[in-house]
Amino acid sequence: MKRKCIIAAGLFILATPALAADVSMDHTAMHQQMMDMQHGSAMPVEDSRISLKLPPAMRQNQLAMMREHLKAVDAIVMNIAEGKFDEASNIAHDKLGLTPKMKKMCAMYGNDQFKDLGFAFHDSADELGEVLKTKDIKRSLKALHKTMDKCISCHATFRQ
Repeated sequence: MKRKCIIAAGLFILATPALAADVSMDHTAMHQQMMDMQHGSAMPVEDSRISLKLPPAMRQNQLAMMREHLKAVDAIVMNIAEGKFDEASNIAHDKLGLTPKMKKMCAMYGNDQFKDLGFAFHDSADELGEVLKTKDIKRSLKALHKTMDKCISCHATFRQ
């Protein structure tokens, strides 16, 4: 039962950024908007997020990197569920942490706010990696939440 709750919590955390481009929209409004869109009766919603105005190649690279980040979070959730905290910690540091590669990538973007959010995300992933080493499930999930909150904040603020 405990494993199912952990997996469900992880899946919810993973789904939240993808479903909530406008984090102020409640579930009922979001559901109605999706139903209206499916039936062709929805008015287009204006995307008021800040555009990064990336060239096509850079846009594709960034999207690929975000998908890799999502895979890493998924692997972290599964490793937590299986009690493999050391493996989860390694993934947090190696795939999400502020590695030299990630520092270089974050520094490439011209928007300072986006850059700062990127650094904050990667720093929080390194903090997550350290918390995971304690093998404390509650602290680990709170640290994972903190990292995912950086994703949500960035996706709510910026768009391609």
